[in-house]
Amino acid sequence: MGCVYSVPGEEAAVSRSSPARDSSFIEKMKKTGRNIVVFYGSQTGTAEEFANRLSKDAHRYGLRGMAADPEEYDLSDLSRLSEIDKSLAVFCMATYGEGDPTDNAQDFYDWLQEADADLSGLRFAVFGLGNKTYEHFNAMGKYVDKRLEELGAQRIFELGLGDDDGNLEEDFITWREQFWPAVCEHFGVEATGEESSIRQYELVVHTDVNMNKVYTGEMGRLKSYENQKPPFDAKNPFLAVVTENRKLNEGGERHLMHLELDISNSKIRYESGDHVAVYPANDASLVNQFGEILGTDLDTVMSLNNLDEESNKKHPFPCPTSYRTALTYYLDITNPPRTNVLYELAQYATDTGEQEQLRKMASSTAEGKALYLSWVVEARRNILAILQDMPSLHPPIDHLCELLPRLQARYYSIASSSKVHPNSIHICAVTVEYETKTGRLNKGVATNWLKNKVPNENGRNSLVPMYVRKSQFRLPFKPSTPVIMIGPGTGIAPFIGFIQERAWLKEQGKEVGETVLYYGCRREQEDYLYRQELARFKQEGVLTQLNVAFSRDQAEKVYVQHLIKKNKEHIWKLVNDGNAHIYVCGDARNMARDVQNTFYEIVAEYGNMNQSQAVDYVKKLMTKGRYSLDVWS
Repeated sequence: MGCVYSVPGEEAAVSRSSPARDSSFIEKMKKTGRNIVVFYGSQTGTAEEFANRLSKDAHRYGLRGMAADPEEYDLSDLSRLSEIDKSLAVFCMATYGEGDPTDNAQDFYDWLQEADADLSGLRFAVFGLGNKTYEHFNAMGKYVDKRLEELGAQRIFELGLGDDDGNLEEDFITWREQFWPAVCEHFGVEATGEESSIRQYELVVHTDVNMNKVYTGEMGRLKSYENQKPPFDAKNPFLAVVTENRKLNEGGERHLMHLELDISNSKIRYESGDHVAVYPANDASLVNQFGEILGTDLDTVMSLNNLDEESNKKHPFPCPTSYRTALTYYLDITNPPRTNVLYELAQYATDTGEQEQLRKMASSTAEGKALYLSWVVEARRNILAILQDMPSLHPPIDHLCELLPRLQARYYSIASSSKVHPNSIHICAVTVEYETKTGRLNKGVATNWLKNKVPNENGRNSLVPMYVRKSQFRLPFKPSTPVIMIGPGTGIAPFIGFIQERAWLKEQGKEVGETVLYYGCRREQEDYLYRQELARFKQEGVLTQLNVAFSRDQAEKVYVQHLIKKNKEHIWKLVNDGNAHIYVCGDARNMARDVQNTFYEIVAEYGNMNQSQAVDYVKKLMTKGRYSLDVWS
């Protein structure tokens, strides 16, 4: 859909106090009587959520846990954890992009690589969050698990590998239900039988509040949208004006669109291949339904304050704010909720059958897991659908807001070159819309929100909160190096930027190598994106080859990999003799894998290699940065 990287089901800015970077988690644990620390490497909040759940579990066993962001502490203190009785470090680590650490775990990863610390007194366990459709499945979790052991630490439970392409929630629950008995055995403790639902935040309703002190959607600093100051990043997005929003396709049921965001005077720099992150808003009609079902005035101004005064995370989202703002800008109300949310909500169902069903779905029994999978996950029931289908369920809205995960920024591959468009960032995306098994129409939050961003509507600017995230997806350093670009559907996005840049380089009098594009869509007359632009680039000789697969214009399906096979000899020459760089953008599950298998075949045939040598050859291209992926699932 043009939204880059489905990072394992997986942090957006949370209002935190900013502790000194070198603060010691050991001192904090001693001061607050904790013996279990759960670190999370999280890009979109899921690993953080899992870490919170594990740290809350600890009290059932007479232990005390705390979740911790590795970015906020000095991890070399791990060697001192044995100073605390019955101590344990757990790591919930998501893998991002092509086997990379998440942004908040980068320093920890760098330290692990360079450290020669003696961690012999440290007891640990790791749960990794990954996605099987990606080349480097759970690379970060595997690395942390292996490296801690190399440094002398003692693993007390096996590495858990969560797969977001399957059922990440179930993988986590299955691991967790075996993890805690292992902890009990190791420390000689027993479950206390306390299954109580403990609130993490307390509600404070503000009746006479100064509205200038109330958050209205900002991600970090209060009033940051009215008084914009660079640098712009995840905690301080720039409000870009939408200058263009046009439909790209000529027919078909889908809506494919091209948007242009004005970044003049923002000091934002980007390169072709980078990603733009946008913070969307939930549909107002969905938000209003919460008010109706729960009988709440959504304009009530409130704060949710952490009951643990030692926590760095004072609120689950910027506070004070209104319920309406929280449900619109801060909370994810459209994804199926995880089992811990169902467990906590069960107490508010007055009908015993509904209460039992919620508890069962949150349990770790085979029957409960199957029910959760069919009734919630496969039926794509979001929290609103659950409230509608369980009429006796009336949770207090503040508890619901405490439980729901944060609404995440969405990443798109930038469809422009900063050499040609220094003050503008272009997005190519397709609106997501589908009918669920319950007959409801589910709409993608970000793409439908973007679709409605009409430039200069009624004399008012349409604004998009955004920032740029650097990527490794880069044109070759030497313009004379040939490039082979493969990007069907909205996977064309970064290549529009690449081709614009190669055209600009040519205009500068540089020698530009062969520029080959493999693009695919359903039908030539329906969804051939950027048709005029590509034809012009071909005519001007910037695009040396334009190969387009129309999958549904004939009886048998034709995809990009079929066209690559047709030109296999030319491809081998470019790669083996011409040192060409290969780029693949788009769907990770099928397309990227099929394309990679096609390259294995070509390399085996023309390089006179067997299968494993061919695979090795392509993997070496990847290591050298000559085979790059920008894929999502």
